[in-house]
Amino acid sequence: MRKFVIHAWNFVFNHEVSPLRHIPDFNVRHMVLQILGWMWAIAFSVAVGSYTVLAVSLIGHAVLFGAAATTVATYIAAARRPRAFLVLARQWD
Repeated sequence: MRKFVIHAWNFVFNHEVSPLRHIPDFNVRHMVLQILGWMWAIAFSVAVGSYTVLAVSLIGHAVLFGAAATTVATYIAAARRPRAFLVLARQWD
């Protein structure tokens, strides 16, 4: 169980283990990981803040599912087409 938890943690938070490792530019890889981190922080804030009312709780869960789908889509895109993220690097130059 301990190995599973360590592997799961590294798969999400370690840029050398996650599918983000396929993005060749280290700075773009770091930026994408930061954006995903902010997205999850906002998603959990909305979810936790909305647990007091059922209707708002449903919205919070929808935000969490959307965040999970966005993370999966980002990881798949990073694994299949890592150079697509280099457009982000050109915008900051």
